[in-house]
Amino acid sequence: MDSKKLAMLCRELADNKKAENIVVLDVKEISTITDYFVIASGNSEPHLRAISEEILDKLRDQQHVRPRAIDGNLQTAWLVLDYFDVIVHIMRNDVREHYDLETLWGDAPKVKPRRRAVAKAL
Repeated sequence: MDSKKLAMLCRELADNKKAENIVVLDVKEISTITDYFVIASGNSEPHLRAISEEILDKLRDQQHVRPRAIDGNLQTAWLVLDYFDVIVHIMRNDVREHYDLETLWGDAPKVKPRRRAVAKAL
């Protein structure tokens, strides 16, 4: 799976668990560590756990993809899932505001999700 597809899948999986303010940043032109950051917020430890488990479990079970590293914990309210070409940051809202990764990586373009096809009623 290419890195953009993986980033968008991580975004979708975070959205499955109602993650808030999900942003995908294309950092490949300005970073040597990764191609994409996926940044998502949760409002409590159980919410952060649900988001991270959804991403970890679905990527492992359905795509046979495992992170090369996991950093942070629920007590620090910032989890980092490192899939090499995609790094997922899952943070509580106040932690996200404090570290403000979107401004820090402000030169990176945001990747917009594809619009879902709207089913028309017959």
